[in-house]
Amino acid sequence: MTAAALRALHHGRAADDPLVLPGPWDAESARIFAAAGFPALATPSAGIAASLGYEDGSTPPDEMFAAVARIVRAVDVPVTADLEAGYGLPARELVERIAATGAVGCNIEDSDHRTGVIADVDRQADRLAEIRAAAGGELVINARTDVFLRATGGPGGDQAGPAAQVEEAVRRGLRYAAAGADCVYPILAPPQVLRELAERIGLPVNAIAVPGGPSPRELGTLGAARVTFGGGLHRRAMEGVRAVAEALRTG
Repeated sequence: MTAAALRALHHGRAADDPLVLPGPWDAESARIFAAAGFPALATPSAGIAASLGYEDGSTPPDEMFAAVARIVRAVDVPVTADLEAGYGLPARELVERIAATGAVGCNIEDSDHRTGVIADVDRQADRLAEIRAAAGGELVINARTDVFLRATGGPGGDQAGPAAQVEEAVRRGLRYAAAGADCVYPILAPPQVLRELAERIGLPVNAIAVPGGPSPRELGTLGAARVTFGGGLHRRAMEGVRAVAEALRTG
């Protein structure tokens, strides 16, 4: 599957039909999601980390790339990979390693898992431009900004008000778009601002579906062109495993 095929799935969609990308954490979960008819998949760093015995953000890069490669080999639909902030790899090496897995897209975030500090916007835009230059059109880049994540109490968060958060997300989104991103991911943006972000940035917007929040279809009507789940689907699956374990324990 090609990056062009994945890129095309982001466009020309009805408002109530966003691109829904389940997050497989291993080959078997990928097969299940693909067999259910989803046209593409998006690996979650948190789900893969948990499946390998790591905390989110601490998976060794070699193990993450190997896990993505196993998922790609298991299915015949396009796969995009959450590669956190890119593991500090030079752009060309990062692109080469993504290509070696067979993935045709990547999610690159603009803050550091260890410190929670959001990258300087110019530096992050330059990095995205380097990735685009190294990949050409052979990679769908989902540029994640953590403006809302950090403002809601994460490490390194600030106390900026909602309007300021939207303005900062737009500022970053425009820079990332100019650098060559295909999609912008303002993770944990309030659903009511998704349409404004999409219209002002001019790219498809990725929203995360969370328990108790709007459904993927509702996120689409609110302005999201693409919906992902982070590590949420892995967590739900593990809840089922815990229930089985408890039933076995109690007989």
